[in-house]
Amino acid sequence: MTAHGWVPTGTVYGALLNFRGEYAHWQPRMGDKPYGGAPKAPVLYVKTANTFAPHGASVALPAGEVVEASASLGLLIGEHGAPTHALLVNDLSLAHESYYRPPMKFRNRDGFLGLPLEPTPLAALGGIGGLAALELELRIHGVHQQTTALKDLVRDIPTLLKDVGEFMTMRPGDVLLVGSEVLADGTRPRVAVGDAVEISAPGLKPALQRFVAEEASDAGPPQVARAPSGGSGSALAQSVGGRFS
Repeated sequence: MTAHGWVPTGTVYGALLNFRGEYAHWQPRMGDKPYGGAPKAPVLYVKTANTFAPHGASVALPAGEVVEASASLGLLIGEHGAPTHALLVNDLSLAHESYYRPPMKFRNRDGFLGLPLEPTPLAALGGIGGLAALELELRIHGVHQQTTALKDLVRDIPTLLKDVGEFMTMRPGDVLLVGSEVLADGTRPRVAVGDAVEISAPGLKPALQRFVAEEASDAGPPQVARAPSGGSGSALAQSVGGRFS
């Protein structure tokens, strides 16, 4: 814990195209250049440390941009590369139409990873197997916007961990996000100034963040919800077995 709530001490990786609705939405473009086919390994991206927004934090929305919220489950890695805890997150992004590799700036603005008060031990959730039936709820001002069911994962959690482990090593303190689902039209719930967004699921601490207007400053963008940096220095490198955005 920090004075402002729990934040990861390692690198946060997220998986793209790992829910059936999201995969189906992008499938017609999977044959486009430069890829020429569906990915054979997990497609990963990195959430940098400036994105960490502790539970209850206020997050500044970039002026003139459309921001989408998404509910995801994170796996906190312990010793020997095995997950020990689970946590709910709000994985925010600027709305975009880029396939596979949207620019990092879309997902890595300050405060763009909403976190819970603390992770939950897997033992309290029935282990890895106990996660399969979870449904994640996304609410804005208490009004239901989306339900994400982990039974709809393309790669279930054991398979995702195995496949990621074939081309990279997860270190203690790292977090792997299992992915997030789209709405029926391929978008995700959008947030506006004044919104309070909560991600919840049975047995897990919720992630709650509030959204405020970005303040104009000659010093550059506001540093809302920043946290100390840390994690694997090689996280931004192109992997051999998978792809990073």
